[in-house]
Amino acid sequence: MALHSMRKARVCWKFIRALHTGPEAAPAPQTDAVKRVFSGIQPTGIPHLGNYLGAIESWVKLQDEHSSVLYSIVDLHSITVPQDPAVLRQSILDMTAALLACGINPEKSILFQQSQVSEHTQLSWILTCMVRLPRLQHLHQWKAKTARQRHDGTVGLLTYPVLQAADVLLYRSTHVPVGEDQVQHMELVQDLARGFNKKYGEFFPVPRSILTSMKKVKSLRDPSAKMSKSDPDKLATVRLTDSPEEIVQKFRKAVTDFTSEVTYDPASRGGVSNIVAIHSAVTGLPVEEVVRRSAGIDTARYKLVVADAVIEKLAPIRSEIEKLKIDKGHLQKVLQAGSAKAKELAYPVCQEVKELVGFR
Repeated sequence: MALHSMRKARVCWKFIRALHTGPEAAPAPQTDAVKRVFSGIQPTGIPHLGNYLGAIESWVKLQDEHSSVLYSIVDLHSITVPQDPAVLRQSILDMTAALLACGINPEKSILFQQSQVSEHTQLSWILTCMVRLPRLQHLHQWKAKTARQRHDGTVGLLTYPVLQAADVLLYRSTHVPVGEDQVQHMELVQDLARGFNKKYGEFFPVPRSILTSMKKVKSLRDPSAKMSKSDPDKLATVRLTDSPEEIVQKFRKAVTDFTSEVTYDPASRGGVSNIVAIHSAVTGLPVEEVVRRSAGIDTARYKLVVADAVIEKLAPIRSEIEKLKIDKGHLQKVLQAGSAKAKELAYPVCQEVKELVGFR
């Protein structure tokens, strides 16, 4: 009887959607080996070089390779730490401009604002009630963040990996591009999908990770830490909108060592190896080729060579960001249109989940 009701609900939803949107708005048939890709990024303003090389650049490729791709500006995640409302509002638009400037195309992928699709929080609560507290407390990022914040860590900071899981599962995503620091969270997503399926019947695909080829870009001032916008040392992080002069200054001041030769050995020469990795990423050349071409150049000169390569790579992106930021109305329309498309996918899934759980 319940199965009959679920099928009836799906048919009704498709009929209602057709009345409002017309047949041309229906999703294209999914013929890819990858059925649906999902990823998200927090609205922390203008991304930095690490965000671009570690995530956004691969997002652009994925939207060209697969027919169903969703990218979310995950503003709900951002409030796990205190936010100024005006700054957050602007940061959401800045991130939208940056993603568009980097090549995210709303015609090829769905770019949307997480908080505009309420089903994220509904599914998150259902999944939260299925996970044990010790599981969340043992996640590496919770331990690291609470160690820094001591007793100031919020419940939101503890449970945000469950919201991450809801973000992915809500669209019945099959693949998620992740960095090496997100592998543990992906294991939680997979376990929650399996746990739900075991309790309520096969429903969610168990998503697989797409590991990005670029490792974490390290801080220019501390190669033991990843590049971060929150780094108090302003010379540590290259932002996509930095001027050529700022980029040159940051690479000139980048930490290396007392050996002048350019080599790639992350274990013993972290600073130089980070710069080599950046050079490889922005030029598209293998690390070995970058090192070969740098023979005879000392590290001081080499840092300026890499700075020039970064400037060349970011110049068109920087220019496009500045143009897009002028038209806030356009950015808002992009997010509204994307959120409507995301809602169209999320609503029927959430309704079926409610049916399975017993809410309907």
